[in-house]
Amino acid sequence: MVGLLDRFKNEDEDVGGEMIEEKPSTFEAESREPESEPVRSEPESNDNPPEHIPTISETSTSDIGIDSLMNKRVKLEEAIDYVGLMIKNLKDKRIKLEKEIEDESVDIKNLKEKLIKVKEYIDEENNEIHELTQKRTRVESEADEVTGIIGELKDRLTGIDGIVNAEGNKIKSFKESRTRLD
Repeated sequence: MVGLLDRFKNEDEDVGGEMIEEKPSTFEAESREPESEPVRSEPESNDNPPEHIPTISETSTSDIGIDSLMNKRVKLEEAIDYVGLMIKNLKDKRIKLEKEIEDESVDIKNLKEKLIKVKEYIDEENNEIHELTQKRTRVESEADEVTGIIGELKDRLTGIDGIVNAEGNKIKSFKESRTRLD
C-alpha cells in the first residue's frame, strides 16, 4: 500500500521542488511497505492482511532515509565494480595490443634486415656486372688490337707472298731463258 505522503513525494520530485518529509502517523507507519520493495500496481483489499508488517526498526530506518542511502551505496559499489571491470578489460585489451604491436615490430625488423641483405646482394651483383662489363670492354679492345695485328700481318704476308711470287717468276723466267740459250 502506498503511503499518503509518497503520493506527494513523487509529485514534488517531478516538479523539481524541495520536499520536506513529515513523520507519518502510527497508522501510516505500520501500513507503509519498505521502500526497497517494489510498489504494486494492484490496490490491496482491506479483507487480506498485509504480507509484511514493518517492524519499528525498519520504520525508523526508512523514516530517516537510511534504506535509500544503503541502496545508493550498494548501487555505487556495483558501479565501482563495473567500472573496475571495464578498466581491467581495457587494460587487458591494451596489453594485447602492445603484444601485437611488439610482434609486428619484430616481424618488420626481420623483414627490414632481409631487405637490407637483398639490397646488399643486388649492389654486389651490380658491382660484379659492372666489373664484367669493364672486363668485356677490355677483351673487346684487345680483340680489336689482335684483329688489327692479324690484318697487318696478313698484309705483310700478302706482301711477302707477292715478293715470293715475283722472285719465283724471275727465277722461272731466268731458267727459261737459259734453257733457250742452251
